[in-house]
Amino acid sequence: MLLAPFAVLFLAVFVVPIGYAVYQSLFRVKRSGLGLEPPQTVFAGLDNYTRVLADDAFLKGVGRVLAFGLVQVPMMLGLALLLALLLDSRVVRLKRFFRLAYFLPFAIPGVIAAVLWAFLYVPGISPLVDLGKGMGVDVDFLSADMILFSIGNIVTWSWTGYNMLILYTSLQSVPQELYEAAELDGCSGVQIAWHIKVPLVRPALTLTGVFSIIGTLQLFGEPMVLRPMTSAISTNYTPVMLSYQAAFGLNDYNFAAAVAVVLALATFTLSYGFLRLSTRGSR
Repeated sequence: MLLAPFAVLFLAVFVVPIGYAVYQSLFRVKRSGLGLEPPQTVFAGLDNYTRVLADDAFLKGVGRVLAFGLVQVPMMLGLALLLALLLDSRVVRLKRFFRLAYFLPFAIPGVIAAVLWAFLYVPGISPLVDLGKGMGVDVDFLSADMILFSIGNIVTWSWTGYNMLILYTSLQSVPQELYEAAELDGCSGVQIAWHIKVPLVRPALTLTGVFSIIGTLQLFGEPMVLRPMTSAISTNYTPVMLSYQAAFGLNDYNFAAAVAVVLALATFTLSYGFLRLSTRGSR
């Protein structure tokens, strides 16, 4: 009885939508008579999945977000770990203030954060661009060469504090006796952090890594906000944008559902693989 509310919500917002997406992906809309006759929905089997796996835009989008994640995720988690270790050290003052300051960007909705940073990227109104020009450096944050780094900066700014809080909470659960014993053995603060704190927060690092992989493959809000401001971002720039464009731009809901299912399977595979790799040898 106590699990019933969770079970109902889980079925309504998770199981049913997934099942419906899988169902939709098995059909296609058939038009005949030069488009004058009403379209018919017919069973297509795995044809939509074949289209997805053969679609050049989908493959490029997956490769793009994977390349993005290989750079952005380690940098973000490394920065989050460093901030958590600093907050957990004894030399830092005003811990409550800095904890709130680091977490505050996460409290700002992702779309709003992307809009804020977009104004810092657009030439003519960006103080960052003007500052670079004043120093003799002409940087176009919205160019094809820089756009992924610009998106990565927004994501890192938004999510580092969230991951930092998870790691910091994990550090708070470490018994203080371990630190005292290490200090008696002559360990410095850096040695304590590297040999005691980091290994003990490994499960939290794994958790944040899984969340980051899932978020990377679902990259959508930031490029959608920046797309009107640059030609470097197409409507098929990421897999989720491709699915969105297919559904609401081309009215091809069946193909969009197939993209969503394939992306979900890829996300599960990568997340599970990372989880297995991270927990190897920890038992």
